[in-house]
Amino acid sequence: MTNLVVIGTQWGDEGKGKIVDLLSARADTIVRFQGGHNAGHTLVIGDQIFKLSLLPSGIVRENRCTVIGNGVVLDPWKLVEEIDLLRSKGISIDPERLIISENTPLILPFHRELDVLREKASGKKKIGTTGRGIGPAYEDKVGRRALRSGDLKTVGEIKSRIRAMADHHNMLRLGYNQKVINEDLIFQEIMEIREDIIEYVGPVWQLLNDQIKAGKNLLFEGAQGSMLDVDFGTYPFVTSSSTLAGAASTGTGVSHNKIQSVLGITKAYTTRVGKGPMPTELFDEVGQLLSKIGKEKGTVTGRDRRCGWFDAPLVKRSCILNGVTGIALTKIDVLDRLEKIKICVGYRTKEKVLNEFPLSSNLVGAIEPIYEEMDGWHCNTSGMKKLSQLPNEARKYVDRIEKFLETKVTLISTGPERDETIFLEDPFL
Repeated sequence: MTNLVVIGTQWGDEGKGKIVDLLSARADTIVRFQGGHNAGHTLVIGDQIFKLSLLPSGIVRENRCTVIGNGVVLDPWKLVEEIDLLRSKGISIDPERLIISENTPLILPFHRELDVLREKASGKKKIGTTGRGIGPAYEDKVGRRALRSGDLKTVGEIKSRIRAMADHHNMLRLGYNQKVINEDLIFQEIMEIREDIIEYVGPVWQLLNDQIKAGKNLLFEGAQGSMLDVDFGTYPFVTSSSTLAGAASTGTGVSHNKIQSVLGITKAYTTRVGKGPMPTELFDEVGQLLSKIGKEKGTVTGRDRRCGWFDAPLVKRSCILNGVTGIALTKIDVLDRLEKIKICVGYRTKEKVLNEFPLSSNLVGAIEPIYEEMDGWHCNTSGMKKLSQLPNEARKYVDRIEKFLETKVTLISTGPERDETIFLEDPFL
């Protein structure tokens, strides 16, 4: 029995969806433990493309149990929409295959409205949120006002929670010159959808711990990347939850000492969506080429991803914070056409050289990357399945990354399909 956490080591969009889908063949249960529907995972399986933002990536595999943990904030309308979409593509979903933690907070319409109002009012100081109500929902959770999935079973509790949230949100809405919340309308909307949600709600913490006792393999799926972590990311340009591997425990009820391995999904270059500093960002034809070949558009928002060279100190910090035991290096094939490839190995400021990625966003925005340059390989690596097939220059690139991170590369993704993967070690061991 092995329990494995899959996290992104950069700013998200590292290819976690494909890797989770691939590894779910070895897992009995796949668990989402943080975030909301603000992070998308794209799965390419044969001629079908699945774009998920809430359901765990393992849901597309039959006979797999999938779980949404209490660390997630859940938009019930978006969940029903996603379930209906998958069913239309022939994926079966029932209470045996999908379980939602009874203490998972819900995103309601006024959370989305507040999210959008704040961004508009911020002007040039926008954070770059997706406007889906994630932050405000987490605020209500911490403020002990949230309506949670288990509350849907009791009509009186629904009304009580709506009342508590309305008292708080109406003060904010008045500050934005908005009408107060129509509590009756919100109650009616919740009552119309509650039956579609209740059947999936259960004691996830108990289920997962029972499965561990029974020797099952659990796969914990992170959403956003580590550099968007609310504590250790490029604050304030971060998400509203903890995106690190430790959140797999607090977001599900499985203690940390029952999780043996952490796989860090790492793109072979760097991308970022939205606002915030990005030291290795490229504004030239190389950046445009990476964007075009890598099809770098956000799954949820459709926004263009900013592209840059591989930032090794950034990933190394993520490996340390997450306790990464192995790296899954993705999209190496995107670099196939480049004559020269650069790796950031440190930074310069006006005063000194830095060997570690800074914590302060102000400092991150002021540093200049120090690069090592390597030869490209000028051949097509797409779809390769054996390490021996990779050209020497590509293997040298992998070796340099591995040496800098002081963390072994356990698999290399050479394309979006499940089988376009080079396994160096079994991540579950």
